[in-house]
Amino acid sequence: MRLSCGSLCRILLILVLIGGMAACQKKPASSGGAMGGEGAAMGGGFGSGDMGGMNQAKYRELGLNTPEEIREFENRRAAFENQDIYYDYDSYVLTEPAKRILDEKISFLKRYARVRVTVEGHCDERGTTEYNLALGERRANSALQYIRNSGLSIQNLTSVSYGKERPAAMGHDEASWAKNRRAHFVLNF
Repeated sequence: MRLSCGSLCRILLILVLIGGMAACQKKPASSGGAMGGEGAAMGGGFGSGDMGGMNQAKYRELGLNTPEEIREFENRRAAFENQDIYYDYDSYVLTEPAKRILDEKISFLKRYARVRVTVEGHCDERGTTEYNLALGERRANSALQYIRNSGLSIQNLTSVSYGKERPAAMGHDEASWAKNRRAHFVLNF
């Protein structure tokens, strides 16, 4: 059987689409369980591989060796990453509420000294890109400096400024701008 060039192209296109669909299919849940459930990760699943995005080797690198230690870490990790600190308009001075949040983050970092953290500085949409990148850098650095002043090692801490490029709120009003004037903390593994 001889195929025309058009038929061969259609067959190849179909094969590529099938291959792409297979690659995009969701990976079935492992029987080892994820950290979010009461499954095997808290019991027999420990040591069996992937756990909520981190595998056992990563937990061990952090000094976490038991399911209880991992559960505590995951609970505190969510709070660490989900609580931003906020700044007044056109300022990088830490407010008292921001300092209290940073004190909680310092407690986390002292407990888990092997984690690496990136502090992201963000701004609202007002101002030029260049100005907001510089202000975002000053915001991230003010948070870093506060953490460093607590006596923590600085080698696991980095900063980056996104200026106004990654807003948390998309509105064009003061409430949205206030949410965007922030430092966000990301754990890197």
